[in-house]
Amino acid sequence: MTLSWKLVIDSTNAPALADFWASALGYEVEDPGALIEQLLAAGHIGEEAIAEHRGRKTFRGYAAVRHPEDPFDATSGVGRGRRLLFQEVPEGKTGKNRLHIDVHSEPGASGGRDELVARLEGLGATRVREVNQGPAGHWWIMQDPEGNEFCVS
Repeated sequence: MTLSWKLVIDSTNAPALADFWASALGYEVEDPGALIEQLLAAGHIGEEAIAEHRGRKTFRGYAAVRHPEDPFDATSGVGRGRRLLFQEVPEGKTGKNRLHIDVHSEPGASGGRDELVARLEGLGATRVREVNQGPAGHWWIMQDPEGNEFCVS
């Protein structure tokens, strides 16, 4: 059985948050340009449904990232595996996330977690607090550029 999924994350700036998470996870930002051109040509969508980000056409209010090794549809650019879809919503974040992403450093990597935390900060993440559970582990709670919590261990 092939497993495919997407986690949908509300945001205020979907393309910018997709850029952050693509860099953080080593994912690829999906490019729906070919699909957009087909839909425009067929009259299924109008220019008001389109935005531009980093020189590419995107669907206004949406952006997605996918795992680089997972299959994807060449026409639509949509991944058929592990994906994060960012959708813009009018309301801001008001409380703690009920679901979050855990990011793990490379096993055996020199500097490991500390280098990963520093790299994520360089991308725009913020450290919230350090958690030390003794034998259960040690990790950082961080926030992405829009304040969504995630853990780094």
